[in-house]
Amino acid sequence: MVGRDGSVRGRAASGVRSLECAAVDRTIDLEGCLNFRDLGGYPTADGATIAWRRIYRSDGLHLLTSGDVVRVRDELRVTDLIDLRSSGELSADGRGPLEREPLAFHHVPLFDGDARDARGSREVTEMTLADRYLALTEIAKEAIARVVEVIAGAEGGAVYHCAAGKDRTGVISAILLSALGVPDEVIVADYVLSRENLDAIVARLNSSEGYKQIFAELPPDTLHAEPETMAGLLAGIGERYGDAAGYLEAAGCSADALEELRRKTLER
Repeated sequence: MVGRDGSVRGRAASGVRSLECAAVDRTIDLEGCLNFRDLGGYPTADGATIAWRRIYRSDGLHLLTSGDVVRVRDELRVTDLIDLRSSGELSADGRGPLEREPLAFHHVPLFDGDARDARGSREVTEMTLADRYLALTEIAKEAIARVVEVIAGAEGGAVYHCAAGKDRTGVISAILLSALGVPDEVIVADYVLSRENLDAIVARLNSSEGYKQIFAELPPDTLHAEPETMAGLLAGIGERYGDAAGYLEAAGCSADALEELRRKTLER
């Protein structure tokens, strides 16, 4: 059972205790970003654990310091960077200092148009954030399948990111973790971890004129990371596809890629 504060009770409690023990360690303290996290340590329903230093999620990486770059390259052993931002966001802020490193760069925008008209429409503003996430999974099926395939094929660690590391990154994390067998309650708790630095993330993005205008047009619940939002997304995927693996199959992700992902990331 998921509480409104993001806590989990009942049969999922053991998984959440593992999550809580790992919560401090999974946040990578970098000067240039605020939401860089390791997805390692999460338990699966069948008794496996996601390996550390294989999959990372983050907010924007364009402000990393030289020290951050050394950590990402040498300590975290990241070999593949997946940028979920739109072409406009990428053009405005750039790839940042990792562009000069020998990393494989994959630009896989989940939405690559001008969303301004859609953001202002009544249909979108009246949708819950969970509904907007679910709509994104339909719009971005091919892109989401591509992200999973890139992570499966990465030589070392792979990091995927958007601007805040909460919404587009949160959708990818949910599908990825669910496909690996992580219980819904733990996925919800992982999503809620973004609340810890959300005010600072929003403040940083608001310092950019482009993002300031975007935020002014977004529905208020966009700036939150409530547990019911992620629970709603997972429920919607389950209703439509059975589970995340079924969704990825429908999205065109190959069975070989899913098998390789499990082989590389799951420890028993």
